[in-house]
Amino acid sequence: MATDETGTATSAPTPTSTALRDSAPAPGGAATRPGGAASGPRAWTARVLVVGIVLTALNLRPAITSLGALLEEVRDGLGMSGSLAGLLTSVPPLCFAVFGVMAPRLARRFGPPAVVCAGMAAITAGLLIRPYAGSTAGFLAASALALMGVAVSNVLMPVIVKRWFPDRVGPMTGLYSMALALGTAAAAAISVPMTDALGGSWQLGLAVWAALSATAVLPWIPFVRGRRAPSEAAPGALAAGTGGDGSGGVAAPGGAAGSRGSGSSRVASGGEEADGLRITRSRTAWALAVFFGLQATAAYITMGWMAQIFRDAGVSASTAGVLLAVTMAMGVPLAFVIPRLATRLPHQGPIVVVLGVCGLAGYAGLYWAPAAGAWAWALLLGVSNCAFPLALTMVGMRARTGAGVAKLSAFAQSTGYLLSIPGPLLVGVLYQHSGGWGLPLALMAALMVPQVAVGVLAGRDRTVEDEAGR
Repeated sequence: MATDETGTATSAPTPTSTALRDSAPAPGGAATRPGGAASGPRAWTARVLVVGIVLTALNLRPAITSLGALLEEVRDGLGMSGSLAGLLTSVPPLCFAVFGVMAPRLARRFGPPAVVCAGMAAITAGLLIRPYAGSTAGFLAASALALMGVAVSNVLMPVIVKRWFPDRVGPMTGLYSMALALGTAAAAAISVPMTDALGGSWQLGLAVWAALSATAVLPWIPFVRGRRAPSEAAPGALAAGTGGDGSGGVAAPGGAAGSRGSGSSRVASGGEEADGLRITRSRTAWALAVFFGLQATAAYITMGWMAQIFRDAGVSASTAGVLLAVTMAMGVPLAFVIPRLATRLPHQGPIVVVLGVCGLAGYAGLYWAPAAGAWAWALLLGVSNCAFPLALTMVGMRARTGAGVAKLSAFAQSTGYLLSIPGPLLVGVLYQHSGGWGLPLALMAALMVPQVAVGVLAGRDRTVEDEAGR
């Protein structure tokens, strides 16, 4: 976000940063400048990485939204109560909290691409097993296997983007956020008609999504054998300055364009700085974690229950699925626009406020006229759900180093998803015991208020390294 007030790439690198940059090993297949610095992956490597990122993003939500569209059929088939269905819709954030925190450690040992590759394989296995598990417990266990793969990939996507595309964080975050929204919407829209086309078997309607995740395994295979990104111990190799795409970049490691709080003259100290980073001492990290948790609560309530809200209001099952798809599809264009806009602003608070107002309006509409204004409420909630790509973008902007982004991403996502676990479950309990959607919708609207408040705090122009250093 290069403005008159923000720092740009250092025009006179310090000797330390120059030495680090010149000694940085090029990643597997990376091109190098004459001085020996890695300038990023070669063209073929970059293309394969982009394909891998897009295919991975496409598979990060179908396990959830395909179930949301067919929740009534699954409940009938497995004999679930409303409370038990609420537990089922709480499984995604629970898995993301438990398994997401493991992602950085696994990435350090095996490399991020290998972990993402294994994650896609886990999604494939879980999606194939769960429809035929034969019991609620088996269904939950297989869902957890698939969601484990989603969890580690969720955390490592910002890390991969930051390491391999340090001068394209905004556009690349927008690209995979857009692909994520597309996969989410597609699963919601076509799961019901595809189930009908397959003879009305909800088992086949859920299992068919394993074919997409199996495809996503392939692009990561060439990077599994010891292929690593530019070393975090050599952050100068990642310094890229202003994004060549015109976005201005974000806080790239090694003193690249960043927030005013980071300053243009500071050069990250790489692994040593990351080792001394006490992320829990950062107010910004906590604000971002709570913001992530509240937006995740809204998102998983929407993905798990919105189709049922419309069906209970008299909307047909297929139309309810399409309405859910419309909500998810709003993320396709906005997930590309919002990260680019966010990297240009010194404070992301105004975006947080706009998204929150749209959410409140959507919940009010679902309460007063769920069927009559269904399309309008679906659109408004779709805009509100774009807090997710905004949160991911802020993860990349609130840390200066690749290692800092990894720690912040793991902390914000794991803590956030842990905070989001009770929401979908509580909605199911309130729905069953109140016999309607008034109380659940009141809960959703009430949670939007603190989401806006902490989002404004998380959007302030500062970095976790400044707040939580040694």
